[in-house]
Amino acid sequence: MNVWDKITGSDLTKEIKQFELRAKKLPKDYQTAWAEINAYLWPHSNFTGRNLMPILDGVLGLLEETAADGQRVHEVLGDDIRGFCSALAGEEGVRSYRDKWRQQLNDTIAKKLGKKKEEHI
Repeated sequence: MNVWDKITGSDLTKEIKQFELRAKKLPKDYQTAWAEINAYLWPHSNFTGRNLMPILDGVLGLLEETAADGQRVHEVLGDDIRGFCSALAGEEGVRSYRDKWRQQLNDTIAKKLGKKKEEHI
């Protein structure tokens, strides 16, 4: 991978397309679970999403293996796909990039307001 791929994110696009091709080979119930897992995991990504690539690859591998073994998706993931994703991403309530940006904005505003207060005194 070269620098241009990293800057543009084309390497991630290729990898995601590969994941989708692999997922299309799964049974329908597994494909539905894969779509839900994607929806729940992406908010936990960093700015680029690179931190999720190994996690998504591992989950897709798990789904492929269990589908090949003939297990039902419910047996593998259970009833709580959101809980499964939270466990993968870390602890419950893990901060997403939106949370980090919100905190940074709040800190910046508080700092500016604090400076303005000092200037008026």
